[in-house]
Amino acid sequence: MIALGTLMRHVHELMDGAIADVYAEHGLPDYRPRYSPVVHTLVARGPLPIRDLAAAIGVTHSAASQTVVQMRRGGFVTLEKGADARHRIVHLTERARAALPLIEAERAATERAVRELDAELPVPLEQLLSEALKALERRDFRARIGPVTP
Repeated sequence: MIALGTLMRHVHELMDGAIADVYAEHGLPDYRPRYSPVVHTLVARGPLPIRDLAAAIGVTHSAASQTVVQMRRGGFVTLEKGADARHRIVHLTERARAALPLIEAERAATERAVRELDAELPVPLEQLLSEALKALERRDFRARIGPVTP
């Protein structure tokens, strides 16, 4: 039997890999699907401190910071010091703005593909994952594991 974590990672890799292939096919091999929530948020809200960006996309500050560093290396964002020296403000670059038509087209195509996948499943994937997340927020997984004695 395949472990649950392995199964979840494999599903994610298959979906994310296919999306990355779309970008590579269109001349952006260094654009990662994980960049899109950052791009969409910055387009909608303008430049943001990493802390606010993390909250807006629903990830930890550390995860947002790591993604922003990768995006900066790829030329998709720049960072400026905020009013407080501890804050860095994330801005989209012209390279990211030029990619917006592709990013939006990929988003629409991905949403169609997810609906198609959901039609083949007994429960829509997003619904299942959302319910699992809510259950884990009510009682975290460590509490569910309980005591472990070797």
